[in-house]
Amino acid sequence: SLCAGGAPSLSYQELKDLKKADVLHIDVRERWEIDRFGKIPASINIPLGELVEALQMDPTEFKEQYNQKMPSKSDPVVFSCLAGTRSKQALGFAMSLGFS
Repeated sequence: SLCAGGAPSLSYQELKDLKKADVLHIDVRERWEIDRFGKIPASINIPLGELVEALQMDPTEFKEQYNQKMPSKSDPVVFSCLAGTRSKQALGFAMSLGFS
């Protein structure tokens, strides 16, 4: 299930359309879930338990750890998980840190 600031819930097709634009897709599932169910193409995996720390990292450290440019607070970001609960939590965390 998918979450983004303007639209708390997105369909798969809406995500595909968004990903054509420059949107960062953060998958907040645990690493074992990625291993078991597969990685979503062009997404980065930051388990929910690491997210708050990751979004407050130094951009260089973020790039080293996640092999991706750190999003700025105004960059479009989409969160996903398996059922929707964690992506909604992730959205709340990001917004509390000042992400729009």
